[in-house]
Order: sequence, then C-alpha cells, then structure tokens
Amino acid sequence: MLKDVWARNEDPARTGFAHLFEHLMLRGTKNVPDFDLPVQVACGENNAFTTNDYTDYYITLPKDNVETALWIESDRMTGLDITPVKLETEKRVVVEEFNQRYLNQPYGEQWLMLRALAYKVHPYRWPTIGFSPEHILDASLDDVKAFYEKYYTPSNAILAVAADIEPGLVFELAEKWFGDLAPVPAPKDALPLEPLQTAPRREEVVRQVPATQVTVAFHMGGRTSRDYYVGDLMSDLLAGGTSARLYGRLVRERKLFSAVNAYITGDRDPGLFVVTGQLLPGVSAEQGEAAMWDELELLKTQPAGDYEIEKVKNKFEASTLFGELNVMNKALNLAFYKMLGNMDLLNGEVGIYRSVGAEEIMVSAARIFVPGNSNTLVIKSKG
Repeated sequence: MLKDVWARNEDPARTGFAHLFEHLMLRGTKNVPDFDLPVQVACGENNAFTTNDYTDYYITLPKDNVETALWIESDRMTGLDITPVKLETEKRVVVEEFNQRYLNQPYGEQWLMLRALAYKVHPYRWPTIGFSPEHILDASLDDVKAFYEKYYTPSNAILAVAADIEPGLVFELAEKWFGDLAPVPAPKDALPLEPLQTAPRREEVVRQVPATQVTVAFHMGGRTSRDYYVGDLMSDLLAGGTSARLYGRLVRERKLFSAVNAYITGDRDPGLFVVTGQLLPGVSAEQGEAAMWDELELLKTQPAGDYEIEKVKNKFEASTLFGELNVMNKALNLAFYKMLGNMDLLNGEVGIYRSVGAEEIMVSAARIFVPGNSNTLVIKSKG
C-alpha cells in the first residue's frame, strides 16, 4: 500500500509527520490493537518506509491469506487508534532515531546541512525525519489526528498486489474491504517551485569526524525527466565500483581520497547529483575539491568510451531483471510507477537507458556541472 503522503507535504513548522506516521501506523487500531499479530498468524511479515516523496507500507504473506492483508490495511486506513500514550511512545522512538542517524555518528549532519544549502523554497530542504526533533516533540494529538484525516484516505493511496493469483479475485476483495470507505477527495497541495540557482553556495564546518569530507551537489531534473536516466548513467561512470573513474583516479592513482562516491537522489521533483569523498591525511579540502571538478570537466569535454558506457548499461539492465525476481519488488514497482503517473516506465526504463549516448552525456554534464549550480559542503576534521 503506497501512500501519496510524504515529507514534502508537511508544514515547515511541523516537519517529520510523515515519518512519525510510519511508526504510528504499526501501533494498531481499535479493532486490531496489535497490528503484527494477525500478520504473523497469517504466516506473514510487514514493515514500512518513508521517503521525501511517498510512504510505503508492505505486507508479505502466502497468497491464500491475501485477504488478511486487505482487511487490516482497510482497517487502519480509517480506524487508527492514536492515543496520547501511543503518540508519546513513538515520539521518543523517532527522536532517538533522529539522534542516532544524524547527531551521534560521523557525518550524520551531512544531509541536514546539504539539503538546507541546496534548497531554499522547496520542501526537499528538510529530510524525511524532519528539520528538528522539536517539531516532533511539540506535535499535539490534534495536530497528528488532522494530518491522518487529511492524508490517510483511500483516494490518496495506491494498492498493489503481486502474486500468482487471479486479478478478478483481487478486485473483488479490494471492493469488499475498501469499497465502503468514505470517498474523501485526495488533498491537492501546491508545492513551491525551487528557483533556478545561479550562484555557487558553500558551507564549511568543523566536526569530530575521522577525515575531512568534501561534498558537491548539483541540481538536476526529476524522476520522470530525461535528466534522471542520463544522471544515473553519469553517476555510475564516476562511481560504479572500484573500476569506475573516481576510485581509479582519485583513490588508486592520485591517492587523494580514502573513499569516493557519486549518486543521484532520484527525487520525484528536480533532485540532486551528488559527488562526495573523504580525504586522506595531509590532503587539503581545496586539493580534493579541485580533483573532483577535474573529473566532472572530463565528462563535459571528452566522450565516454563505448565499452565504458555499455558496461554501465548492462549493469542497469541486469539489476532491473534480477529485481523482478522478487515478488515484493514487483508490487513496490507497480505502486511506484502508478504514483509517477507513467506505467509504461515499468517495462520501458531499460530502453531509455539504452538510448543514452556519449554525446548526450557530454551535453548534460556541461549543463549540470557548472559552478553556479553547485552546493559545496566541507566537513573538516577536528584532528
């Protein structure tokens, strides 16, 4: 069950609610006080995860017990039992998770700072868990109930079932368990568009970390844009394993970094292309940053070789095909592409990757990797 409710729906003064509900939704309803019990009795398991774009609740169980999943999902869609005690318990759990993930580990603050640096208007400027623990601690029972009533409705959800089962039976059971629920219209939130960045942004901090880390993030297109596929290819050309460019040149040959990476966020709205690495002792942040830009310039000025591109494309195709062997992945993908509004992408993305050539990579790199579009975060080691 994919909910079209995400961190970007939140009030900037009340962030972290989508993630908080990931926890609350596992707490049970008035009819089913212990949500896990009927799932376990049906020989299944359940869990959830939240992103900045959606929340996914999933249950895996034998196909003969599929009705159990639809029953409890329909029940908690309208009957979630949010009590003061349950709310306070989950608040503490979420705050502890915030501390462990962001405050109590090396480089944990990176995404808090990088999002705030790269985004000034769009809700992507805060992470899924929220701006601050205080936003969760200050949440009232009325605040939480209002969020639930607005976003947790059938019209704002996508139900995906993957199994060796007759489609007619699934539609019949879906009608049985969801058909009588009140037809509340899906909320239509108008999200602010992030203004075009035209000047470089930079932040440097000193923290108790093992090594100085340099991260440069660039704005790029959203999940359904051509940018996503070209950017994904470029990130693997740079950092798709120890044979990729960044490791080979910056770690093995030039011995500037102990670890390097490049990836895209893959956000539904325009996201980020990120290049990051931890420097070796004695290497300055300026040296490391300049070396990163050297590699980005090569993408802009020198065509990637046919073998290099084909190797990356083969990796994407293999990953897609092997991913489809997992039944739960099939259901997650069905819901995800439905949310994106383009079901053709479910079986069409490999073809899109295959259509990208060296010239298009150079053109995209020249457009994305420019100083005016860069957001540089340097976390310097105290030592």
